[in-house]
Amino acid sequence: MALVNLDNPEEVKKYEEFITNTPYAVTTQAMAWAKVKDNWNSFYIYLEKNNEVVAAMSILTVKSVGDKKLAYATRGPVCDITNIELVKELYDEAEKHLSNENIFLLRTDPEVYYDEKLSDAYKAAGFTVRNKDIHPHSTIQPRLNMRLDTEGKTEETLLAEFHSKTRYNIRLAKRKGIEVHSSRSLEDLKAFYETHVIMSERQEISYRPYEYFERVLNAYGENAKVFIATFEGEVLAGALCLSYGNVTWYMYGGSNNLHRNKMPNYLMQWEMIKWGLERKTKYYDFGGIFDMNEDDGLYRFKRGFIANDQVTEFIGEIDRVYDEEAYKTFLSLNNSYSTFAH
Repeated sequence: MALVNLDNPEEVKKYEEFITNTPYAVTTQAMAWAKVKDNWNSFYIYLEKNNEVVAAMSILTVKSVGDKKLAYATRGPVCDITNIELVKELYDEAEKHLSNENIFLLRTDPEVYYDEKLSDAYKAAGFTVRNKDIHPHSTIQPRLNMRLDTEGKTEETLLAEFHSKTRYNIRLAKRKGIEVHSSRSLEDLKAFYETHVIMSERQEISYRPYEYFERVLNAYGENAKVFIATFEGEVLAGALCLSYGNVTWYMYGGSNNLHRNKMPNYLMQWEMIKWGLERKTKYYDFGGIFDMNEDDGLYRFKRGFIANDQVTEFIGEIDRVYDEEAYKTFLSLNNSYSTFAH
């Protein structure tokens, strides 16, 4: 049981090998994530059994209520979440190393499916669990997720599973002359970012500075790619995609206002899904949603790709609270997706 000593290369290597190769691997628990969230402090906690790492938690801390800090393991911890005693032991170990950090809350929100019995078991174990009984926009990460099962499937079988309109739009984009390429170049990253800004302003939502996306690209190396859709050499849409562990993740996207009737986003998504197939990941993740609203064009767009898969519902936030007053204040603030999420 230990806190990773970042000055010890062997210890860092051991931790990263577990985080990367375990079946419970998740993108935002990689040590690379701290390089993206560079305004947070980072701590890496792990448990060993018989000299083998069996559980880990990459924790970021930031001041959230006055001088009091939130400790947040984004989509962690990395272990068998159904083993509550193991998770408690991991929280206890983290608590030892965070005792001088003025922490009011240690939060995780694992990518494990919602199960009422499991949720109740965590509550019985002394955790505060936030899921069905709260406003959907009050969690840091969305509990509902659009995820396509790609394990063991081919391009042909996946296309057959898509909604017929989605298949039509992918083929239409090809017929209309849309081309998609991918790279890790800063030129393409800047092109993507321009589309992301245009889309965000069109939808009246906030967006991160360009430097944030450059950090993502640099931190995740070959696990990160930029995809660009063009028509006759002109950029129409872009996306930043990560492939890590068992999941290929459509992290951010964007589109400008040109030639939208040529359906560039459909073909771009298809090319990213194909990259996931090449990487042999089990899932292609379209990202989270807060509700299943058929009037929401983005929801309908994503839904067309997972016509035969249900929307994934995760267990929610598993909190260990150290200061009730600060916790209440924190929950009363706008601490939703836009504030602390990826």
